[in-house]
Amino acid sequence: MKFETVKVDVEYAVKAQLMLYIQERYQEMYGDRKRPMIIICPGGGYEHVSVREGEPIAFQFLAAGCHAAVLQYDVAGDGMEHPLPLMELTWAVSYIREQADAYGIDGNKIVVAGFSAGGHLAASLGCFWDKPWLSEKTGMDKKRYQPNGLILAYPVITSGEHAHKASFERLMGSKALPELEALLSLENQVTDQVPPVFLWHTVEDASVPLENSMLFVKALRQAGVSFEYHVFPHGRHGLALATKETTMPDQSMVEPQCEQWILLCKNWLQYNL
Repeated sequence: MKFETVKVDVEYAVKAQLMLYIQERYQEMYGDRKRPMIIICPGGGYEHVSVREGEPIAFQFLAAGCHAAVLQYDVAGDGMEHPLPLMELTWAVSYIREQADAYGIDGNKIVVAGFSAGGHLAASLGCFWDKPWLSEKTGMDKKRYQPNGLILAYPVITSGEHAHKASFERLMGSKALPELEALLSLENQVTDQVPPVFLWHTVEDASVPLENSMLFVKALRQAGVSFEYHVFPHGRHGLALATKETTMPDQSMVEPQCEQWILLCKNWLQYNL
């Protein structure tokens, strides 16, 4: 495996970087085989970028035969405001697609995965990639950063009744206006141009209520977007892999029933890309 760190080249980016985990290309084993790429956006409420939802997740997708990348996007403490994280994600997808041949990536199998607030970021690209305003903002053709799929784990979605308010407050910053808050409520931004989606959540999530993913799934269904949705009865917010590998010192992030999400997701990738 090759590991590289690339600075995100976006105006006003401060600390943003893309950590690449690239499978070796052994000609005698794989020939000219190209692999899917999973770009991971960890959570952290747009306040920090969770370590638990980064590299351990990448290793799981590597084991499934994919390449992986972790986007360390800028957060509120770096002076971030919308749309900077989205711009950084569009750059990451574009960069990977441009380097597809060099890295042995299938440019038509670039999936963005997001956890919690990182799920909001991933879903934002899924909803906004085809919008003229984003192409104008990036100066790029939308096909360069079009995602081919989304993986959303306990995602922040709505700015309405069931919102994780702190995420939206940090994302909007000084730009906080009702119109922007409405735009960022993603259950209202779904069209049939959203790529296929895998989602999972828990009923007991007290930080980002289950209604966030339920509202998104309802919108996906109405738009005719393909999705797979799993709801587990137990488990707190931020489980990551729900195993000892990604738990906290108090072991509160171990939830055996939720461990299967990654296996279900790998199966979804196999049949939906």
